Amino acid sequence: MKITLLVVGKTVGKELTTLISDYAERVTHYVPFEMVTIPELKNTKSLSMEQQKQAEGELIMKQLQSSDYVVLLDERGREMRSVDFADWIEKRQQTVGKRLVFVIGGPYGFAKDVYDRKQEMLSVSKMTFSHQMIRLIFTEQLYRAMTIIKNEPYHHE
Repeated sequence: MKITLLVVGKTVGKELTTLISDYAERVTHYVPFEMVTIPELKNTKSLSMEQQKQAEGELIMKQLQSSDYVVLLDERGREMRSVDFADWIEKRQQTVGKRLVFVIGGPYGFAKDVYDRKQEMLSVSKMTFSHQMIRLIFTEQLYRAMTIIKNEPYHHE
């Protein structure tokens, strides 16, 4: 199984990019992992929130394969402790086919067709973070989950 993190728009800020790349590289020691960036929409000032979500949704849907297990990272999703997320990942490694795809949408969330396509929704926190920060938090939590699964000393209870 391969894990893909699909994000809308490039990561801004070299510090964040460096940290995300570091955790992404660490994850690849445990499981095939890739981060796919969908280019930001241009001229969004002329688009309504719904039009922007729809346009981003079309770009997201083009990146998905029919066999993908799609998980949206969404504020309305289920929250988990790190050890529970590790258990969740371990179960998906045994049941998901080729790709487990996590999606971080744009600033307004997801279009209806993207919500309809998902198998699950997870929330990183009840607090609101920028989409840029969620990339870092999520890649760190994915790395943490891998070390928990392998019973390595990174995570402390």
